[in-house]
Amino acid sequence: MVWTDRVRQVKILLVMTAVVIAVVSLVVSHLLVRDLVDEERNNVEVWAEAMRSLNNADENTDLALVLKVIDSNKNIPVVVMDENNQVILHRNLRHKWKTAQDSVKYVNNCAENMRESGNVIPVESWIVCFDESLMLRRLAYYPYVQLGVVLIFVVVAIFALLSSKRAEQNKVWVGLSKETAHQLGTPISSLMAWVEVLRETYPHDELIPEMNKDVKRLQRIAERFSKIGSLPEPKPENLNDVVENVVQYIGRRTSNRVKLNVDMPDHPLIVMMSAPLFEWVVENLCKNAIDAMDGQGTITLTARDEQDCFSVEVADTGKGIASKNFRNVFAPGFTTKSRGWGLGLSLAKRIVEEYHHGRIFVKSSEIGKGTTFRIELKKY
Repeated sequence: MVWTDRVRQVKILLVMTAVVIAVVSLVVSHLLVRDLVDEERNNVEVWAEAMRSLNNADENTDLALVLKVIDSNKNIPVVVMDENNQVILHRNLRHKWKTAQDSVKYVNNCAENMRESGNVIPVESWIVCFDESLMLRRLAYYPYVQLGVVLIFVVVAIFALLSSKRAEQNKVWVGLSKETAHQLGTPISSLMAWVEVLRETYPHDELIPEMNKDVKRLQRIAERFSKIGSLPEPKPENLNDVVENVVQYIGRRTSNRVKLNVDMPDHPLIVMMSAPLFEWVVENLCKNAIDAMDGQGTITLTARDEQDCFSVEVADTGKGIASKNFRNVFAPGFTTKSRGWGLGLSLAKRIVEEYHHGRIFVKSSEIGKGTTFRIELKKY
C-alpha cells in the first residue's frame, strides 16, 4: 500500500513539474511576443512618418531615405485610408485579396478589422491601419505547438515506460508461475502414488477418497500455474457449472459462519473460456471476501445472461474498500491484509482481461457494509 502511494506521489510531482514548465514557457513567450508587438508598432509609426514626409516632400527632402524606409516594410500588413475611409494604399496583405471575388471589399474588411483591434496611427488627414506580421503570428502560436509536441512526446514516453514495465512484470509472473508448477509436479506425483498405495492397503477407508480429491485439487492448481504465460485454448463451458464448482470447493473449506448464496438462471450459460483459470479468479474473489469478513458473513455469487455480456458478481458483507482504492486493488503488491503478497487480484485481472478479453472491476463498495466485484465476459 505504501508502494502504490509512493508511485502516485511521483506521478503527481511529475505532472506538477510539467504544469510549471508549461506556465513558465507560456509566460516567457507572452513577454517576448508583447515586446515584438511594441517593436512592430514603432516600425509602423516610422513608416507612417515616412509616408507623411513623402506627401509633404520639397526640394530639401531626402527622398532616397524616405523611399528606403517605405520600401523596408515587407512583413507588416498596412492599409492607408483617407478622411472619407477610402483606401489609398495597402501593403503586405494576405494573398487572399488577389484571389477574392471582390478585392476592394476584402481590403476594406481588413482595414475595418485593424481599426476594431485598435491598430490605427493617424497621419494628418490619413489614417494608417496595420496588423501583426505573419512572423509575429507564428511566434504567438509556436509555444502552443511546442507544448503540444512535448506533451505528445511525454505521453508516448510514459506509455513506452509503462509498457516496458508491464512486459517486465509479465516476465516475472510467467517465470514465477512456471517455476511453481514445476516445483509442485514432483510432490504431486509422489502423493498420487502414495494414495494408490493406501487405497490398495485400506480399500474401505473413507478418508482416502477425500485425500484423492485434495491431490486432484493440487493437480488443478499446478495446471493453472502452468497456463500462466501461454494463451489457453478457450472452450465452450457452462458458466453455472464453473461457479457451482467454486461454491462447492469454498464451502468445504470454510467455516459454517460463512454463508454462500448462489443466484443463477436455470438455463445453461455457455461461455468460451478456460475453466481452470476462470475458477481461479472466482475462488480468489471468494477467499478475499472471507478475509474481508474476518471469517463470518455472507457471500453472494450471481451469474447473469445480459444483453451484451455474461456477468458474474461476487458480493460480500465485509469491511468494504475506500473509493480511492477501487483501481489500486488490482495493482501488484497492493494489499490491506497483514499477510499475503497482494498478487491475487492482479493475476485475476490478467486472466479476465488478457486471456478472456473481459472486464473485472469493483462495482460498488461501502466501508463497513461490503464490496461487490463484477466480471463481464463477451458474447461470441
